[in-house]
Amino acid sequence: MLFGKYFWITTFLLAFSYPTTGEEKKRKPRPAPVVSPLFQEEGSITFQIQAPNAKSVSVSGEMTKGKLELTKGENGIWKGRLQEVEPGLYGYSFSIDGVKMLDPGNPNLKPMRSPKTSILHIPGDKDFDFRDVPHGSVHYHGYQSDPIDRFREMQVYTPPGYETGKEAYPLLVLQHGHSDSFATWIAYGKAHWILDNLIAAGKARPMIVLMLDGHPIPESYGNGRSPENTEELRRDLLEAALPMVEEKYRVLPGRENRAIAGLSMGGMHALTIGLGELDTFSTVASFSGAIPDKSAIDPVLSNPDKTNHQLNLLWIACGKDDFLLGENKKLIAMLEENGIEHQWHLTEGGHSWPVWRDYLAKLAPLLFR
Repeated sequence: MLFGKYFWITTFLLAFSYPTTGEEKKRKPRPAPVVSPLFQEEGSITFQIQAPNAKSVSVSGEMTKGKLELTKGENGIWKGRLQEVEPGLYGYSFSIDGVKMLDPGNPNLKPMRSPKTSILHIPGDKDFDFRDVPHGSVHYHGYQSDPIDRFREMQVYTPPGYETGKEAYPLLVLQHGHSDSFATWIAYGKAHWILDNLIAAGKARPMIVLMLDGHPIPESYGNGRSPENTEELRRDLLEAALPMVEEKYRVLPGRENRAIAGLSMGGMHALTIGLGELDTFSTVASFSGAIPDKSAIDPVLSNPDKTNHQLNLLWIACGKDDFLLGENKKLIAMLEENGIEHQWHLTEGGHSWPVWRDYLAKLAPLLFR
């Protein structure tokens, strides 16, 4: 005991009596970080990054037409300015000598499997902007999925007033795309703000939203559309995630209170799982979705009377410039040939988040009515 006591005192004294060298006294303060983007009063936006050895630097994203070439200045800092950018939520990346990367001066990152996209948010009066209305909460869950013997992650949105009330709510399963993760619908899609705003305006019913990782097989990244990956997701959702959410949250029972939707890869997951499990889901929606193999939905196509009786809503949308438009048109043709009731929305835009946020804002008011 005495040794421990005196050792601590000696260490304490040495720490405060150790002489400072002249070199340490002359040490320069840490340089200020290079912050990007910078918002100017006149409305322009400047992107900047320190890359003293780079030969070329550019920025590209959803707010640019092509690339914005940056110019090298003092201290190896490259800068470029966009004169006018409409209010919105945009993803962008730097390219340094051909290598795509995040903006190191911006802490707002899009959750992705291979993160390369930063977020530029210019507030306006969009459905996805934060407004002074009652707000819900977003909950994180990590869990061991026994059906597939894997660690899994998900987020759950609960509507305004959930924590202080006793009411039960319907449930929407909302799935992400191939490059994204279970966190992307919140961090970048702003699904929680979209729903908060619609609920406050009386345009959508309050609901609980489950956002699940769409890559249960880790090696599925690169082939998330594979039947094996989709099947593991189906088992995890139906046998682990849904039961856990129903146990932990006040969820209304019954298939009429269940909907599943998704974008791109998640659209294919929603179509495959939702149409294959009409005893669980009464509404299925696809945003620019990859379409499932015909064999996966043959039972739905071959029995239109039963399908139409079970489906409250089959909602499908795709942009005119989307590379998956051809696949979606094939799906619509199959539905029409087999007499399956559906809503088809051909819109402006391509395969991008500005389109998918708008789809969620259009779909949510139709749910659970």
